[in-house]
Amino acid sequence: MTWEYTQPVRILFGCGKKDEISAVAKREGLTRGFLVCDKFLAESGLAEALSADSGGVLIGIFHDIQPNPTVTSVDACAEEIRKAGADFVVALGGGSAMDVAKAAAVLAQTDDSVVKYHGTGVTLPESGLPIIALPTTAGTGSEVTPVSVLTNEEKGKKAPMLSPAFYPIVAIIDPELTYTVPRKVVAQTGLDVLCHAVEAYMSIGHQPICDALAIQATRLVFAYVSKAAVGDKEAQDQMALASLLAGLAFGQPKTGAPHACSFVLTTRYGIPHGEACALTLDYFLEIAALGEPVRLQDFAQQVGFHSVEALADEIRLLKKSLGLLTDLKTFQLTDEDIQTLVKESQRPNMLNSPVRITEDMLFTLYENMC
Repeated sequence: MTWEYTQPVRILFGCGKKDEISAVAKREGLTRGFLVCDKFLAESGLAEALSADSGGVLIGIFHDIQPNPTVTSVDACAEEIRKAGADFVVALGGGSAMDVAKAAAVLAQTDDSVVKYHGTGVTLPESGLPIIALPTTAGTGSEVTPVSVLTNEEKGKKAPMLSPAFYPIVAIIDPELTYTVPRKVVAQTGLDVLCHAVEAYMSIGHQPICDALAIQATRLVFAYVSKAAVGDKEAQDQMALASLLAGLAFGQPKTGAPHACSFVLTTRYGIPHGEACALTLDYFLEIAALGEPVRLQDFAQQVGFHSVEALADEIRLLKKSLGLLTDLKTFQLTDEDIQTLVKESQRPNMLNSPVRITEDMLFTLYENMC
């Protein structure tokens, strides 16, 4: 057995930690911060409150970010950061704000458009402005990963970019920031956490530390996501922890087939990311068990189920009980639509499965959902 584990992000966890931005910046020798968040957080007053409490450390804000963040937003954000003369970036929000902030923090030190790097194979710069990340949803785990997922609307392409420069220097996880998230979003992001954890364990790049994190994150989701979705604050605290652990779990093994399929489901049909990932999770879990029966049986038992089949059944029940999609019937897909889904689901992270995912498997998956 050989493996490597790296986690360069300093993590601060606890209620009230959001008030420590200026102290963290001072400790890191940073003085001019630029806040990146979504429009809702800007209009809710949270971004303004954090800026006011920062003692003048936060000098600007960018909030023109879509739910599926675009390369256009990244370029605009990077330009605003350059103009402000910022020496660090604060990423506040869910995955969308994090994705834009990460990419913009790197691009702001260049004159490049992110289009040069998005899905082209061109290597990103090795460094960028330091990032302090504050997640407001219990979902993406983006505060501890080197990943930015962006959409090029002109090309109709959604794809991840990876760079060590995307790692924040500090992640501040304050569960209080998740307390006002709408119930449906709590459910969607909560199942994104589950996907991160299960996909990390299923990945051919698995390793012991990430396995342990994945197991604990999975246990927490099953125990708390339903309670968190109805506003139970203790449960929301635990889901914030689960999101962090799952982010640490998949950062190196990477995600797999459910995430590969999610990109086209989100781009073509507007299904929110976490819901799109969860839509196929149970199916791919059962497929993966054909290649790693002992390993995945052990996983199922460690997270509280007697078999992989029982675990997959519980995932299906959980989606239904949370009011999330369990099929694609509402979209009335044609055979041509299904063939397009099959073709566009063949993303690089599909290769992380312990079983080769064929076009026939994908066709069967989508056909059964219709």
